[in-house]
Amino acid sequence: MAQASTTTLPAAPAAAASLPIWKRLYRRVERALVPALLLIGWELFSRSGVLPPALLPAPSQVLVAWADWVFGTDGNTQTYSGHWIFDVAASAVRVFAGFGLAALLGVALGMAIGWSRTVEKLIEPVLQILRPVPPVSWIPLAIIWFGIANKPAIFLVFLGSFFPVLLSTIHGVKTCDRNLLRAGAMAGGTPALLLRHIVFPAALPSIFSGLRIAVGSAWMLTVTAEMVAVKSGVGYVLWDSYYFLRYDIVIAAMTSIGLLGYCSDLGIKLLAGRVLRWQRGSTLQSKEG
Repeated sequence: MAQASTTTLPAAPAAAASLPIWKRLYRRVERALVPALLLIGWELFSRSGVLPPALLPAPSQVLVAWADWVFGTDGNTQTYSGHWIFDVAASAVRVFAGFGLAALLGVALGMAIGWSRTVEKLIEPVLQILRPVPPVSWIPLAIIWFGIANKPAIFLVFLGSFFPVLLSTIHGVKTCDRNLLRAGAMAGGTPALLLRHIVFPAALPSIFSGLRIAVGSAWMLTVTAEMVAVKSGVGYVLWDSYYFLRYDIVIAAMTSIGLLGYCSDLGIKLLAGRVLRWQRGSTLQSKEG
């Protein structure tokens, strides 16, 4: 019998080494290319005099204020000088407390709703009524219930993060391949085993998509809460510096939030890459470099 021929794919490092040097250099800088162009354009526009420098500070001016906020270099940010790490820590506690609660409850409830028609009929109508209500509209009640502290911020973050996780989990469960469930049942799997070993792994790609959406909402909501119900954190600094017309600090705070959100999303993305190893080579995601 003739043996089937096998084709060995080249290793990724060897393939990358065979690329022209200009292409290898481009791959190293391509992620920073658009941000660099935006910063250059922003700097030139700010220095052109179209708008007063106080209304649109140049990136170099923002960087000076940001450096003092982080390291306390020259005291130009006054009371904020050197307090960046404490502001970030205060916001991060609220974000990950609310996000963690939303992830746990959203996945658990989403699995139950997606798996059981009885649970779906009992609970989903109430959730669908609550879902369109903007989380910021809960601020007055959150302040009345929890006062001015971490609790109202955590509550708002929870509300903003819960529904993306819930709906993504329900979608992941509902789209599980029935043939896999039949095969598992024929092998003697109980409903609990099917849910644990077939449905949950099949729903994981959707769950991670929901988590990535939710963590972005968590950062947005904690900033909103800190503007109203809390007296610390990056959102509070943003709002407080606005009152003193320190738009360089405002932009530094906005950029800090964006970077923190990006890092949070990147962490979930890396975790998904490790958990969903079985997807490598079978989806477009495996082509990402």
